Amino acid sequence: MFIATLLTAPARPVLDRATVESLRNAWGGGDAVWLDPGIAAEIALPALPPNRWDVWQGLQAQGIDLVVQQAAGRKKRLLIADMDSTMIQQECIDELADEAGVGAYVADITKRAMNGELDFEEALRERVGLLKGLSEAVIDRVYQDRITFMPGGKALLATMKAQGGYAALVSGGFTAFTSRVAAALGFDEHRANTLHATDGTLTGTVGVPILGKQAKLDALEEISARLGITPDQAMAVGDGANDLAMLNRAGAGVALHAKPSVAAQCEIRINHGDLTALLYLQGYARSEFVA
Repeated sequence: MFIATLLTAPARPVLDRATVESLRNAWGGGDAVWLDPGIAAEIALPALPPNRWDVWQGLQAQGIDLVVQQAAGRKKRLLIADMDSTMIQQECIDELADEAGVGAYVADITKRAMNGELDFEEALRERVGLLKGLSEAVIDRVYQDRITFMPGGKALLATMKAQGGYAALVSGGFTAFTSRVAAALGFDEHRANTLHATDGTLTGTVGVPILGKQAKLDALEEISARLGITPDQAMAVGDGANDLAMLNRAGAGVALHAKPSVAAQCEIRINHGDLTALLYLQGYARSEFVA
């Protein structure tokens, strides 16, 4: 048995009954279950539709995401999440670079690295090197003035943790930010890279080994083993090339507002919904969300 979930941005509830019923009839599904009127609905299916990606493409133009997955095991026990452009709406290193006067240059490197066009470790070292001489105090200012959370993050963590779930923030960014974001959103642990500083000034170097694609995959497997579960019982979410190994190993790997080259390699693609989409995909109705 499979489940087709249709959802859209909560701020723009364009999902209508006609669209849902049309898909149900075309695919011979069961009665539609509305998880959130105008925002999310799901349909039980007897088989995996052969034309699902064609339908997905058509719905994208309407601002609607479509995910088809196996019904069994949808509710996950572990959430493992990227931070930059996933749990928060910015790339922290780009914001720091802007403070150092090299924002546009660094942002271009970040974009290419996240698209998989550059080696992640080399790109990180180059970008961090451009921060040399920046006051460490800038980190606090950037966090306070520039960083905003992706909508739905607090509800996602609170709801999964209320059901006994565990949450880990695993980032190719920096502990100076993951520590703050993890505390604010309720993550149980966080892992990231360490920016070096001497006498309150960034040195332009980063701790090794650098946390990249392999480290994120290792974190998924290590945390799963520690919890006594398998990676199939985990939901991973990210947007960049360094998230792909983690996304493809987890039972549910969600490419959230991901780079096109990344999304193309993932079965679950959310381009319109926010982080609450990860709850709808597990079958949670809005009324079950924990504030």
